[in-house]
Amino acid sequence: MKQLTIIKPDDWHLHLREGIILKNIIKFSSDLFCRAIIMPNTKIPITTIDQAILYRNSIYAALPKKAKFHPLMTIYLTDNISLNDLEKGYKNNIFFAAKLYPANTTTNSSYGVKNINNIYKVFELMEKIKMPLLIHGEVNDPNVDIFDREQVFIDKELSSIIKYFPKLKIVLEHITTSYAVDFVRENNIGATITPHHLHINRNAMFFEGLNSDFYCLPVAKRESNRVSLIKAATSGEECFFLGTDSAPHLRQWKAFCGCAGIFNAPVAISSYLKIFEEENALDKFEKFASLNGPKYHNIPPNNEKITFIYEPHTIKDFIEIKDNGKVQGKIKSFHSLETLNWKLKL
Repeated sequence: MKQLTIIKPDDWHLHLREGIILKNIIKFSSDLFCRAIIMPNTKIPITTIDQAILYRNSIYAALPKKAKFHPLMTIYLTDNISLNDLEKGYKNNIFFAAKLYPANTTTNSSYGVKNINNIYKVFELMEKIKMPLLIHGEVNDPNVDIFDREQVFIDKELSSIIKYFPKLKIVLEHITTSYAVDFVRENNIGATITPHHLHINRNAMFFEGLNSDFYCLPVAKRESNRVSLIKAATSGEECFFLGTDSAPHLRQWKAFCGCAGIFNAPVAISSYLKIFEEENALDKFEKFASLNGPKYHNIPPNNEKITFIYEPHTIKDFIEIKDNGKVQGKIKSFHSLETLNWKLKL
């Protein structure tokens, strides 16, 4: 029997939502990951210390009894974010990082920053206190093609942020282009890579009609970009690390309203391992999943280890969302009805 034992990974980009969805999906992440950076773009975004504490408490309350999982909370930056809350929350270990959503670039981002130049004072403070900045790297400009929005953001916004705040710790999240891969390498910043961007290119959204199951933001790009992401993830380079960007939507919203996001939490590690195995890079997986992220964020790796076994299995089509035992809806899993080879050893 083939098996792979590594230091237990962390997820450096995770959406857990709220309420019954949170209660039903948290187990998929807590089984596989020790820590996770929790995205703050809930329906009412997490912009204060009190909101972060309440959200964190709801996550702990939803965890399985024996779970050893630590949510790392983030503050949602707005044009008028409180510098006092940001600094106090970071120094008191309530906020692990701050999240920049340019306004209206993705799910629940309408409260995001409309003019990034107006929050340079925030970046100045974050650089001073050494607080990480996590970036959804896209512009919201109707004159920019959706497939170019990452590159334009890098050129128009990110380059200037790095120029004026060279010591600011930056993570460009869920990168999707060769351009971003090269930029991260050349500018001493970090980047997360999702499992779905390693598996799909933009054709997936149009296979057998318009397919919202593969619609996410940033959208998947050309095949050449996917190949660049694979090479980056499997390279072992310390600037690239695991971030699933798992983003669940109930079926009625995903299928009929086309909400952006791919729910990969139940299959995340199996999905990554498929790519690493195909690239003959299983020996590099621990760096990508368990070591590079903690090193970039100046925290120690986890002490616990976790084992995966080679056991081909078919992925369930849907995850049922239950409330008091009654099914309230369902969420489609990434790799639905596909066969993956690696699974957690129980």
